Amino acid sequence: MDARSRGQADGTDPADQWVLNPETGEYELRMNDSAEQPKTPRSAPRPGSPAPARVPGQRGRRTAPAPAPEDAPEDAPGHGRRKRKPKRSGKKKALMWTGGALGLVLVGGSAFAYYWYDRLYGNINTVDIGGVGSDEAVADGPVNLLVIGNDVRTGEGNEAYGNRTNVTGHADTTLLFHMSEDRTNATVVSIPRDLMIKIPDCESKQSDGSVKKIPGSTVPTKFNESYGVNGRDPGCTMLTVEEITGLELDHFMMFDFNAVKTLSTAVGGVQVCLEKPIKDLDGGSGLDLPKGESTIQGEDALSFLRNRHGLKNESDLDRIEMQQKFVASMLRQLKEDTLDSPSKMLDVADAATKSLTVDKGIGSPGKLLALARELGKIDLKNITLMTLPVIDNPDEPTPVTVVPNPTEAPKLFSMLQNDISLTEVKKKEKDAKDKQAELLEGARAEASEIRVDVLNGGGPGGAAQDTLNWLQTGQGVARSTNKGNAPADVDKTRLEYAPNQADQARKLADLMGLPASAMKPGTGDADATTPMTLTLGPDFKKAGVPITLPKKVDAKQSRADEKMCGK
Repeated sequence: MDARSRGQADGTDPADQWVLNPETGEYELRMNDSAEQPKTPRSAPRPGSPAPARVPGQRGRRTAPAPAPEDAPEDAPGHGRRKRKPKRSGKKKALMWTGGALGLVLVGGSAFAYYWYDRLYGNINTVDIGGVGSDEAVADGPVNLLVIGNDVRTGEGNEAYGNRTNVTGHADTTLLFHMSEDRTNATVVSIPRDLMIKIPDCESKQSDGSVKKIPGSTVPTKFNESYGVNGRDPGCTMLTVEEITGLELDHFMMFDFNAVKTLSTAVGGVQVCLEKPIKDLDGGSGLDLPKGESTIQGEDALSFLRNRHGLKNESDLDRIEMQQKFVASMLRQLKEDTLDSPSKMLDVADAATKSLTVDKGIGSPGKLLALARELGKIDLKNITLMTLPVIDNPDEPTPVTVVPNPTEAPKLFSMLQNDISLTEVKKKEKDAKDKQAELLEGARAEASEIRVDVLNGGGPGGAAQDTLNWLQTGQGVARSTNKGNAPADVDKTRLEYAPNQADQARKLADLMGLPASAMKPGTGDADATTPMTLTLGPDFKKAGVPITLPKKVDAKQSRADEKMCGK
């Protein structure tokens, strides 16, 4: 059903059917002029599509969509979201490229608003990524959004930036946006295009409805090949990031080169500041900027983001740092200037949606607005931008690619998995401990009653046997067994158990010092002789040493409210 087919038989404009409830701050559907006519909340779930329950650290995957009733807008926000609070000011509620403008469009309640809603709806491209991601626009708990910069060279003037035969593009500039559960902070992690990793098997939905199975890489491969190579779609890139980080991703947004041009122009230009001039008239980008402050847009903005000339090592990592500063500057521009101008907001929304490709979970203006509202709750000073910690690839005599830093990258992943902010570590550590205490609340079994198999899934050599000796001789856990190496390495230590073994799991967690993230309850009860499974990961140091959450990551970071020249 398209946007134009959602009106009433009597010709009522659909935009005039939505009215604001001043008590809830929600827009509700007015079915007709009768006072007795019931109203359907815009945020109500669709009939027949109950939301899957979510627990900390666990995301609900996509489910088959139920058909929407004829009088329900296709962009009704996803079910399972927390109740909306009364409206705040526009600057507090909107963030990034679409939020403020979409808000203006959806609350207009006029033919003008409907025109813009219909226009934005038609702008958005969606990709069916099957079971990857979430079918909810926003759900309770942390939200992980992947922003993919597609380096496809289509469009006027873009041929100069590289391979003219690149008709699908690759995952070039990629940002992992982790939004905290309490919406007080966010972490934005840039993933280098030349990061060497193994790309997992994935599936891609074809235009005829069939599913193409795409094998992963058997050897480490550049991250940018996770999209556009062998038919890989954005869902494959999401799965690759999940493999790298141990997180489950909810949604993706993909922009191309044209998006940088149109968005930077729509906001009236983005302010950048250089410590020394950049002049690359013959180097490919054509960039010519003086020392100090400049306001750039259109072709200059794209050249700025693509340029390596004149940077410290002229590497992709140097370019990523400049890109982060550009993104931060654009966010400030939106907050401080654009959101006060209705015309600029509409221009931004129009430009963004024309260049935007998303998954079906956020594939409409209403769903994007729901996500933008949550993002808009975060103060810029609490948004941390950083690059994934990496080191030069040790397998290359003259390194040109990178691999995850074996010490610092796992710390970052652990902090994201446990929803610990890089800006409010102490507060979030306390929150994490409170979650753990709540998760572990309940009866404890005696140590002698614990049955557990111990496996080594990435811990130190001999860790399973050392732990077994420690449990049996020092802790009274006689019913424990060394099962050797796990079938595959895990990203962190985990304890898998049945619901009727929860008392045993709590006791073992007490003995081992396991965090809440290590607890993996199953769905079905076990019989009396079935053991739990403890798999030791790289976060396990040695028997008797508690597994604690990291306090910091030793990597360069910046905040979204910081200016490039530090004035």
